[in-house]
Amino acid sequence: MPTIEGVYTVKKTAKIAIVAGRFNEFVVGHLIDGALDCLKRHKLSEKAVTIHWCPGSFEIPLVAKKVAESKKYDAVICLGAVIRGDTPHFEYVSAEVSKGIANVALETGVPIIYGILTTDTIDQAIERSGTKAGNRGFTAALDALEMINLVEAIPKRRRRRRPKKEPGTNSGE
Repeated sequence: MPTIEGVYTVKKTAKIAIVAGRFNEFVVGHLIDGALDCLKRHKLSEKAVTIHWCPGSFEIPLVAKKVAESKKYDAVICLGAVIRGDTPHFEYVSAEVSKGIANVALETGVPIIYGILTTDTIDQAIERSGTKAGNRGFTAALDALEMINLVEAIPKRRRRRRPKKEPGTNSGE
């Protein structure tokens, strides 16, 4: 049975965009550092990465869509942090960001990587941005490398050719 899967190698011409929400920047900055570290370790040039800042996580899907539609990037990594507070704002933002990022990937066909932390506390966000629980920015960049390769490895659909008419035949008969 054939198996198709992505690998973590990257072509030298690959271009990656990072879309980052500025809200909770003290956490998001560490996610970006993790993503850049991963890409550097996998031999991707700094010139091949562009960071696009937006106000917060809620705005990430729109910016990711614009970036993906530009056709300049092989993948878009979305990084942000939504930390629960005392209001239902957390549920609204985290749900819409998740749906928005998924929709952008489906609409554009470009790998859009979900690297949004949704945590109950600031301590959990700090842990997931580079301390005890690893760095979600690093793993999001790894996901981007794998998805670039996987999407390219999937065979393209072949167009069917119409049979050629034989000379001297009339299609209206």
